[in-house]
Amino acid sequence: MVKAVCVLNGEQVKGTIFFSQDDEKSPVVLTGEVTGLSKGLHGFHIHEFGDNTNGCMSSGPHFNPFGKTHGAPTDEVRHAGDLGNVEADDSSIAKVNISDSAISLTGPLNIIGRTLVVHADEDDLGKGGHELSAATGNAGARLACGVIGITK
Repeated sequence: MVKAVCVLNGEQVKGTIFFSQDDEKSPVVLTGEVTGLSKGLHGFHIHEFGDNTNGCMSSGPHFNPFGKTHGAPTDEVRHAGDLGNVEADDSSIAKVNISDSAISLTGPLNIIGRTLVVHADEDDLGKGGHELSAATGNAGARLACGVIGITK
């Protein structure tokens, strides 16, 4: 089993997300929570770079090793880093429990060293008709981010 962790930091939004993968053929499981969000859906993506020198903006675009357009986690055509949305409740907390097979903690689709970002708005999953839908899901500002690091 391989494990990783990401501590999300923003002005108001914080969180800790844990990643685990049983073996290279198993999906990556993400668990944890994000606090300080407005109620509703928020885009949740793995971005290409583990660079937060200019805050979340230096993390680059979504992790997209195959050059596809943005989509839902269940779509065949999607960025590897497209994890859809997390949903914050009335207490401004989003509980995260995601299983995804397009990313890995080993090999060429390894996300360790990349940045996890939570966005201000709902990810339209590439279906919103907005000019940014095919690239970002029109998910808005980057509220919090953190580099994914290996853990024991």
